[in-house]
Amino acid sequence: MEFIQDLLAAIGVVLNGIPQGLLAISFGFASVPTALGFIIGAIACFALGSVVPISFQAETITLAGTMGKDLRERLSMVFYAGAAMALLGVFGLLGVITDFAGDVIVNAMMAGVGIMLAKVSFGMVKENKLVGIVSLATAAVVYFFLGQNLVYTIVISLIASSVAAKISGQDIGGGMIEKMGKLELHKPIFNLRVLRGALALCCLTVGGNIAFGSITGGIAGTNANIDHLTLYSGLADAVSALFGGGPVEAIISATAGAPHPMFAGVLMMVIMAAILFVGLLPKIGKYVPSQSIAGFLFILGAVVTVPTNAAAAFAGTGAGDNITGGVTMVVTAAFDPFVGMLAGLVLKFLFGLGIGV
Repeated sequence: MEFIQDLLAAIGVVLNGIPQGLLAISFGFASVPTALGFIIGAIACFALGSVVPISFQAETITLAGTMGKDLRERLSMVFYAGAAMALLGVFGLLGVITDFAGDVIVNAMMAGVGIMLAKVSFGMVKENKLVGIVSLATAAVVYFFLGQNLVYTIVISLIASSVAAKISGQDIGGGMIEKMGKLELHKPIFNLRVLRGALALCCLTVGGNIAFGSITGGIAGTNANIDHLTLYSGLADAVSALFGGGPVEAIISATAGAPHPMFAGVLMMVIMAAILFVGLLPKIGKYVPSQSIAGFLFILGAVVTVPTNAAAAFAGTGAGDNITGGVTMVVTAAFDPFVGMLAGLVLKFLFGLGIGV
């Protein structure tokens, strides 16, 4: 009976990840190479006894997808960010960085990312008004009237908007099957845009690993080792991107509530890797328009991420904390997490000198 509960929890997280995997494919990331990232995550969680699995994460996918001019830049950003995070995990430096930045800046940065997600959602609505509006409306109704469950929100809004697209006769998933990809080496490039994107992804991952890792660990009744999480999620990103795949990051996982949270998390990643290896995800994409995730992105960004993190950011009582938090959040939303965190650190330094007090 406990195995059935573990399996159901794993399947639930897989269902939550599939639409976000379709989002990754819409930005050009290939599905088959991404399976390597899930395999690394499964092996690492089993070896380290970690209850925090990795999967498709809308925030990272959206950031990499929108900051890179083309696929090669996106892959390079993910590769360099993954390699850097793996090094931080090896040397246990994540705590040092977050202590240096402080809770106000980290939470404000995450709130800014929430605004970015909402902006991307509205962009999808402009691309496909019918699908986007149906997705937004359905997501709002499901989230607020079915117990604020994100799994229900993403699955039902995706199905409803896909049905609307089918009924209206839209051509869905053109060329999607070609994005399965082969295990071919994609040599990273380096330019200023790639550097900025990699730094932005690092900043986002720092906040995400702490927030999502801690929450998932808490659900499982244990203290998650964030340095371990940073190591294997970074390795997964670097290897996946090196062969053309997308980023896989820490998530708030329902597997943490299963009878055997570590086993359920590993099972989820193995199932997702199998789906990617056999090319099932792009086939699903032939029936699901990429804009169908608009509603989920809006709920995740504007309803879940922004209020929680903004409240934590503005709870600071230090000199200039509210101003620092506000500027960090707005600059992150307008530019990217790296520029936002940098702006916050500058203000924190100035207020520390007594300027503006």
